[in-house]
Amino acid sequence: MYRPAEATIYRDAAYRGPAVFIGEAKPNLGLAWPVNSIRVTQGRWELCEKTRYRGTCRTVDRDTPMLGNILRGITVQSMRPAGGGSDPYPPANDQSVRGNFAEFHTQPMSGRTRVLACASGSGTANCAARTADSWCRSIGWNGSAREHMETVNGRIYLADVLCVRSGY
Repeated sequence: MYRPAEATIYRDAAYRGPAVFIGEAKPNLGLAWPVNSIRVTQGRWELCEKTRYRGTCRTVDRDTPMLGNILRGITVQSMRPAGGGSDPYPPANDQSVRGNFAEFHTQPMSGRTRVLACASGSGTANCAARTADSWCRSIGWNGSAREHMETVNGRIYLADVLCVRSGY
């Protein structure tokens, strides 16, 4: 069964001091303190010295009570799941709520897998909007009024899609 990546980062070594739970990609951690230890509940994590996953990055896949040797002097400003699971396409866990004029989907799926936000892999908002419109039409709606993107294992999927009858 697929489980999303989860980790808790700590200011001090040995899992001490202030802590922050991380369950998704964070392009800007905005921390006032350095990260010195991490507990990895699930997955692999890429820790980067600059915001938006730039600069020097290191991958961590297990609990690490002292990150000094791994980070080698970098201060963590962003982090994201690094992938590496056996299934590059996580199964969808689509939850939906249907009304007379709209239907909301948390993780749209096609077949048994999540819908990529952009087949080209670009992950732009315009491409995701076109993909969401097309997906909503494929299940009998007129289009999408709203959609979001979610990064899982380095791939960008549609998330929180609102399909509508008209007026989009």
